[in-house]
Amino acid sequence: MNKAFLATRKFLGDEEGVTAIEYGLIAALIAVAVIATVYLVGQELDSVFKKIKTCLTTPASCGS
Repeated sequence: MNKAFLATRKFLGDEEGVTAIEYGLIAALIAVAVIATVYLVGQELDSVFKKIKTCLTTPASCGS
């Protein structure tokens, strides 16, 4: 009985797996941030390039 209690206590006190889970969560959070940034910047770049294309094909449509 005492051995089972000590083994259970040792298992619950082991934080080695917790660290790996924390690193995994941090990596997932960074990946989400990178994806969101690329998506937002990509949309802005798309609109800038469309405006440049419009200005090059029809210069009168662009303001000075």
